[in-house]
Amino acid sequence: MRVKVFFLVQVALAVAVLCQGCWVVVAGAGAAGAVAYAKGDLQAVESHDVDTVYAATKKAIADIGLVVVADSKTEIVARDSSDRKITIRLTPAAENATRLSIRVGVFGDETMSNFIYGKIHDNLR
Repeated sequence: MRVKVFFLVQVALAVAVLCQGCWVVVAGAGAAGAVAYAKGDLQAVESHDVDTVYAATKKAIADIGLVVVADSKTEIVARDSSDRKITIRLTPAAENATRLSIRVGVFGDETMSNFIYGKIHDNLR
């Protein structure tokens, strides 16, 4: 019985280590709520209307030096210097609230997503 419990604990620890970077939630980082990074996407809610967040996003993209490939008020697709695709989606969440989704590359890049979000968030101040 002790061997089974020990084995199960080791398996649980191995799974925890392997899934360590799968999702992270940072509460309170966004102006209107939480910022979450899950399955390659950074999700955030900003307490501004879509037009304001769109303008802040466009400025952030220009400041970072990304090349815009496709552009609409609901989705901006850009490329970085490594030619990775960056998709930023803007969705109205409520009156004066916008949901942001940032994905870098195929599998996501948490560091770059947070960097882009930080620039957008700074532009909203």
